[in-house]
Formats: sequence, structure tokens, C-alpha cells
Amino acid sequence: MSDYKVTLEAEPNPADMQALVKGLTAFNASQTNGDNPDYLLATVRDGEGNLIGGLLGATYLGWLTIQIVWLDEPARGHGHGTALLEIAEREAVRRGCPRAFVETLSFQALPFYEKCGYTVFSRLPDFPPGGARYTLTKQLS
Repeated sequence: MSDYKVTLEAEPNPADMQALVKGLTAFNASQTNGDNPDYLLATVRDGEGNLIGGLLGATYLGWLTIQIVWLDEPARGHGHGTALLEIAEREAVRRGCPRAFVETLSFQALPFYEKCGYTVFSRLPDFPPGGARYTLTKQLS
């Protein structure tokens, strides 16, 4: 083991990053009867088919985990974010996941998630400095 070398990669290789994800996913599957994240993507597109927003998440171990929700600035405030959440939540329930989990920063979408029925589970202060990182959950069914 003395020939191992630990280094900080100045310019991470995408293949190395993918190898880490693959390794952890395989380990997790070995501990969870082979369960792996089942990804879902809901999108908002303009009349020409251009992506103007969407939600990326996964159902895993009985939970919908929401990883990204983003809308281009002009598309905000028109109900698209709510529609994205509703689509993802319905699909999660269809897949047998009765709970949802999301993280957001204080400058992002905390009021939006609360308006959609999510409750703060934890708050990590000073992440970012002067702000907070929130974990929210929702019972779907």
C-alpha cells in the first residue's frame, strides 16, 4: 500500500470523475439489494423546441431526490416550476416513492419549495457565507 499516491487533480479528467461515480454506485447497489438511482428529466421548451428550463432528479431507496431545478429568467413566475415539480412527484409516486428530498441555498428557491408543500428538515448556516443551505422534504402520498 505504500506505493499509493494521493493527489489533488488540478484539471479533473471527466473519465476519472465518472469512474468515481461508477465505483460508489456499484458499492451502494451492493448494500441495497441492487437498487440504483432511476433518473428522471422533466423539461420546459419554447415554441422552437429550445430548452428553457427543467428538473433533473432520481427515484432511489424510496425517495424522489431533486438534484436540479432551473428556469431561464423570463420563464420564471409563470407556473412552470410548479408544473415541473408536479410531474416529478407524480412519477415518483408511480415508481413507489412516497417521499421527496431537495436541497437549496438561501439565494435560490426556498420560498418556492415551501409554497409547494416542502418543509425544512435542516438548515446549515454560512453555506454560503452569510447565507444558508436548506434541506427540505415532502410526503407525496
